Amino acid sequence: MVNADIEIETLAAFDQVVARGSLSGYRIQAVNLLERTFALLSVDTSAAVFLGCAMEPDAAAKVRGDGALVFAPVPDLPFNPYRGLLYSPEELFAGLGEGYEATQDAQTYAWFQETKADADVFSSMLRSVHDDAISDALDEHLAGARVAGVMGGHAMARGSAEYRGAAELGRALTRSGLTVATGGGPGAMEAANLGAYLAPAPDAALGEALELLAKVPSFTPSVSDWARAAFAVRDRWPGGGDSVGIPTWFYGHEPPNPFAGHIAKYFANATREDGLLARSGAGVVFLPGAAGTVQEIFDSATPNYYASRGEPAPVILVGRAHWTEHLPAWPLLQALARGRAMESRIALVDSVDEVPDVLASMS
Repeated sequence: MVNADIEIETLAAFDQVVARGSLSGYRIQAVNLLERTFALLSVDTSAAVFLGCAMEPDAAAKVRGDGALVFAPVPDLPFNPYRGLLYSPEELFAGLGEGYEATQDAQTYAWFQETKADADVFSSMLRSVHDDAISDALDEHLAGARVAGVMGGHAMARGSAEYRGAAELGRALTRSGLTVATGGGPGAMEAANLGAYLAPAPDAALGEALELLAKVPSFTPSVSDWARAAFAVRDRWPGGGDSVGIPTWFYGHEPPNPFAGHIAKYFANATREDGLLARSGAGVVFLPGAAGTVQEIFDSATPNYYASRGEPAPVILVGRAHWTEHLPAWPLLQALARGRAMESRIALVDSVDEVPDVLASMS
């Protein structure tokens, strides 16, 4: 019988399955099996699929002989297209001591810049396989979680009152039992992930962290200094709360922030944005932003308008003057919602302090 829904993503899980006597039908993702040759030679691997798993030649020949499909690791890539797990900040920023340019994140962005316009079907296939693997890992990680999205611009500076407010919002949402999900970048996104990270810590920790971060207000001119300041906060308060960041190498000049416990980084921005909004079933909070945030408001409004994902998810816009005068998205959102199920699921508030109670009232 083929176990089509069973995936093996770690060496420990591989060993557990092997101990049961068969790998038939399993999907093994990006597990280094160079030291598991005896196991591969000893168990049934018929109908198994090995995705990017390093193995010795005799083991590879044997599993192919069993009828398994083997997608060999792709050499000279700065990323693994078959990965089974989300990224961690430590993984993406490994090598930061030598400068941001030495990190996996920066090297993957450089590869993307080199290949995105060369019309090479192999490169585009690798990006697509990677992004699909990330979506699969993201769904597994968020299974059963109540996810609240926090959207906002990358330009919000550390040390500003707006940054503090976004951090306090992330902390409040996390303490209420929600999983915060952001676009994973700097600015408002980083602030919300920071708040989630410090949710288990005493209240005073957030103020201290904000003072430390304010010394490097932006990722320009130095991403290295900006990231090191974040890791200094993580070192000061280790073992923080979990949240998700969902950034993209499409905007790779904006680095991912290190406060998200798990990072789902994509090549395709459209896949990333739609996936972030679709998974934020507990509601989406839009902080003041510009074109990107406006786009996300109406990306979320469309499925709510048509109820294509079931009951509309709550949508809260923060900043009355911003969303009614500076960028008047609120009147249009109201007009779209009138007479539809989404009408009772949208709200406009003046400050982030109002968000948790308003969101709770829509649940």
